Amino acid sequence: MTEPATEPTPRVARAADRDRYEISVGDEPAGLAAYRDRGDRRVFYHTEIADAFGGRGLAATLVTAALNDTRAAGMRIVPVCPYVAKYLKKHEEFADITDPVDREVLAWLKETLG
Repeated sequence: MTEPATEPTPRVARAADRDRYEISVGDEPAGLAAYRDRGDRRVFYHTEIADAFGGRGLAATLVTAALNDTRAAGMRIVPVCPYVAKYLKKHEEFADITDPVDREVLAWLKETLG
């Protein structure tokens, strides 16, 4: 009798040199959450999961790990990314370290990203 194949556990790692968190499944890159740090605030501006990995809950796994790491680093969260903003509405445990998105942050981010 053949055992069903088990999928590798997703892994999330911070790639500080690229200002992002990356999620992989086995040896395959599956997605990222991009940010820029501004003082004590981590501004999340983009999250994506590769089409081949869609529908597996990997975006939530990725963002959960990223936000927990942000808290552990003593930083605050600024959710410019629509996915991160939506996630935070459902996960109030991060409300104490979440700052609103304002025009100043958006202008800074636009300038920073070019």
